[in-house]
Amino acid sequence: MQDAVLAMLAKEPTHGYDLRVRLRQSLGPLGESMNPGQIYVTLARLERAGLVVCERADGLPERPERKVYALTAAGQQRVAAWLAEVGWPKPDLAEFHLKLVAAAAARLADPVELVAAQRRELLRRLREAQHAALAEPPGSAGGLLLEGVVLRLQADLRWLEACERAWSKGDDRAEGG
Repeated sequence: MQDAVLAMLAKEPTHGYDLRVRLRQSLGPLGESMNPGQIYVTLARLERAGLVVCERADGLPERPERKVYALTAAGQQRVAAWLAEVGWPKPDLAEFHLKLVAAAAARLADPVELVAAQRRELLRRLREAQHAALAEPPGSAGGLLLEGVVLRLQADLRWLEACERAWSKGDDRAEGG
């Protein structure tokens, strides 16, 4: 969650409420279960870590001072590292989706290229799992486990293909809108 918040701040400094709305929209039905206070806890942690700064901004008469959060140089570096990270086989699909949304919104990276990098990593791991499965005796417990790993990687590859199709078309659903 922290990396997604940082990436969304890369587009522009903003209020915690606006970040929460953007995250919920980006996650669709999964965002409905997000605790409203979670964004503020996350922002406080990021501020303590020196990744964001908080400034008071003039607001409306009923809210004279609102906090606006912006990335620090360290926060910008962390966003760049997060976008370059290729993490699998236990991905958090919602986090990967947020990575695509945030990268596109802030024009930090091409979502199709991020999907391609993930696909390359999955294909590498799939080849390794298939080779290991072939080395196992038929019907062995290790062979069964490796079969599960292969099936999971194949399913993840199909999901990445769907992501690529959506982002290649510029599909509004992919962008959370």
